[in-house]
Amino acid sequence: MIRRHIYWLCSVAAAALSLPAAFLLRFDFSIPPSELRDLHHAPEIFVGVKAVVFCLWARRHDLRSIASVPELLRLFLDSSLASVIACLTVLSFARPAFPRSVYVLDAAVFFVAMAYVLFSHRIYRELTTGAAGLSPHKSILIYGAGSAGLTLLRELHSNRSLGYRAVGFLDDDPGKQTTFIAGIPVIGNGRDAARLVLWLARRNKPVSEIVIAMPSVSGNAMKTVISNCRSAGVPFRIVPGFGELLKNGNLTRQIREVAVNDLLGREPVHVSEEAIGEHVTGRSVMVTGGCGSIGSELCRQLARFKPRRLVVFDQAESEMFLLALELRVQFPALELVTEIGDIVRYGRVHEAMARNQVEAVFHAAAYKHVPLMEAHIVEAAENNVIGTWNVARAAQENQVGNLLMISSDKAVNPSSIMGVTKRVCELIVSSMPLTGGRPSGAFVSVRFGNVLASNGSVVNIFKKQIAAGGPVTVTHPDMRRYFMSISEAVQLVLQAYSMGAGGEIFVLDMGEPVRITDLAHNMIQLAGLNPGEDIRIEYIGLRPGEKLFEELSMDSEDMLPTYHQKVKIFRSAPPERHVISSWLKELQVLIAAGDPDEVKMHLLGLVPEYIGEQNRSAVSRPEIGAETAHA
Repeated sequence: MIRRHIYWLCSVAAAALSLPAAFLLRFDFSIPPSELRDLHHAPEIFVGVKAVVFCLWARRHDLRSIASVPELLRLFLDSSLASVIACLTVLSFARPAFPRSVYVLDAAVFFVAMAYVLFSHRIYRELTTGAAGLSPHKSILIYGAGSAGLTLLRELHSNRSLGYRAVGFLDDDPGKQTTFIAGIPVIGNGRDAARLVLWLARRNKPVSEIVIAMPSVSGNAMKTVISNCRSAGVPFRIVPGFGELLKNGNLTRQIREVAVNDLLGREPVHVSEEAIGEHVTGRSVMVTGGCGSIGSELCRQLARFKPRRLVVFDQAESEMFLLALELRVQFPALELVTEIGDIVRYGRVHEAMARNQVEAVFHAAAYKHVPLMEAHIVEAAENNVIGTWNVARAAQENQVGNLLMISSDKAVNPSSIMGVTKRVCELIVSSMPLTGGRPSGAFVSVRFGNVLASNGSVVNIFKKQIAAGGPVTVTHPDMRRYFMSISEAVQLVLQAYSMGAGGEIFVLDMGEPVRITDLAHNMIQLAGLNPGEDIRIEYIGLRPGEKLFEELSMDSEDMLPTYHQKVKIFRSAPPERHVISSWLKELQVLIAAGDPDEVKMHLLGLVPEYIGEQNRSAVSRPEIGAETAHA
């Protein structure tokens, strides 16, 4: 408020001086006596009118450090409006015989004076901040002379207290070489990073770090950028994508360390938010397993589309409490319902859906760890298979319009019990309703592989092993897996959800496979250490249920395209509904008996494509899945 009053007083002073200044300029600083008589009432009118206009419009301006070209344009429009109104008022009432050029000069002088007032505070801040009591400025190179690099440079200039000074740009565009960006030179391309860092050090401008300001660069290009930065031998960080920036705000505060996501070269995901919104906004939506890695991210992204009610169903009490706190802070208008319960209890699932009038279900609850499920076959069958049947039955009986089940790449020619259970779940969802009759809506599955940094993922395991000094354990030198970020996976899950007509198995495009050994090397280097020297990599062999490569589809499945390039449909003929229904009832009896061998044989009776121990390393197609995946 004080700044606004100061700004208004400055506009009064500028208005009072602009008309006399215009006369002085018009008559070469020698105003004839005849013209002086016409100035009798005009200054008061000019000052009064402009003061009123700027009092009404002052909320659009302020004395602050972010004055910019758009702000200057708004000031030009406002000052021109004030000058025109003042001119018309003088012509209507006082009618002095001013030369017409005086009105133009008055408007120009008034605009220049107000522009100086507006930008003076920014100039003062840039010249004086960081002078006393602050650490010396660190010299940085900005990799990327595009819009993100320019935005970063402007923020560094306007906030010297950050303690950074840009000494140059790096850019791989030949057309930008030897040019200047806001007074800072583009001194070379990325391949020159190591040489330029040494050259600047010899000129007493040692580079403290390189900041990568290329949020929209393609995945493969980012690998090259990171390699160039690493060769320079100085720390490097990255400006996040604009989606992340808009979510968190403040560019310089969001500069972060280069993460595993950046190394994997994933292309940005673009989804049709309008199509997703049509299927979410105003509806009551339930997420089972809502406190897991995928489930909690589903809740966060679903909340953005303003569902009528978001129901989080999970048995993890502590995680539920923390997730609810987060969602209520981020989305205060959201009607959030927390339901503690287990999917193996049909009555509890049915009750939660009925009470909350659920219209859409995202089923993300499952046991996912391959080696553990090999040792706990009965529990895997009960939770994954019977739990999914319970959710699908309850959804059908409550007339739920859409159900999406999170499946796994491990369901394709499965070599593990976890994969077998997921394949059975796909069959159940595709065949609903098992009792015959018309389905209540579109029930679909989405199949994908490993999710970076999910609970218990290989990335988190490697981080802990590196922090402990090693060794980093890898199952096999040739192990390859596809990876997705949690956010990317959930975005594509929501996209597939908006496409489902019923019975489909959607498969997400996961890019190029990554050698787990390469992932281990990259993570060790990101920690500033040398693989094999500082941190040893140890190969421990395939574990129960694992294979070297995962697959995307079975031979019996037909691939169909969709309008989204990263989402495909695989369709195959499911077993007869009465066969699955009878099979499930027998499975319940075997689970109650608790014999893991009998349960396993029963599971394999429905999934004949199961790959035995002897064939796990012979899968030829390098596709998805590693340590863990979703849920």
